[in-house]
Amino acid sequence: MSAIEIKEVVKTYFNRRDSSTVVDKLSIGVERGEVFGFLGPNGAGKTTTMKMLVGLTRPTSGALKVLGEKPDAPEVKKKIGFMPESSSFYLYLSGKEFLSFIADIFGLSKDKKEEKINKLLHEVNLYEARDVQIRKYSKGMGQRLGLAQALINDPEVLFLDEPLDGLDPMGRAEAKELLIKLKKAEKTIFFNSHILSDVEDICDRVGIIDKGHLIAVGTVKEIKGDFLTLEEAFVNIIKKERIKNS
Repeated sequence: MSAIEIKEVVKTYFNRRDSSTVVDKLSIGVERGEVFGFLGPNGAGKTTTMKMLVGLTRPTSGALKVLGEKPDAPEVKKKIGFMPESSSFYLYLSGKEFLSFIADIFGLSKDKKEEKINKLLHEVNLYEARDVQIRKYSKGMGQRLGLAQALINDPEVLFLDEPLDGLDPMGRAEAKELLIKLKKAEKTIFFNSHILSDVEDICDRVGIIDKGHLIAVGTVKEIKGDFLTLEEAFVNIIKKERIKNS
């Protein structure tokens, strides 16, 4: 059984005058333990797809399954972690208090909660700032806290929307190291990123979406082809697709 199944998914937004289809007949399968990079220009449909996968919005048509169930099933919610592009925090809580709040939502015991929170704070390099109010965090610190909250329940499947955005080079290196560690632990990771050099280092496979359509999917090596970098290949694939459809 695949960890993630997307079959002929369409997402259309309607208003009084017209409609806008942002995801169109999308089909992707992601295996358990795979790290899958979901790439595309701004407005391509990446974030909408991720919102459907975590049950925040429903498709207009088609089917999505995570761990064999619909994304909004209660048993699935317990087994996934989600880091949105713009994480929402209670700004007057400290980083540690916020993670404690999230741990309570998942029902972690007091002993397990304390151990887990301290471990995560060390892993995202926020332990020294654990008692600082979140309103005083930099953007990069907020990103790292968002990653920690996505891991609080030890998820089987992790959905990350731009997890490396806003991080300085050291923060990016630490986040990449953590993602590689999760990969070795055979976690399934589905993530969006504009930093294609990092995607190239981490991912097993990537999919490229443009204007709601999946236009390429394969291993990093397959997508790169004769290009030196994934970024060069990505730009070439997007340009060719747009010329074809012009």
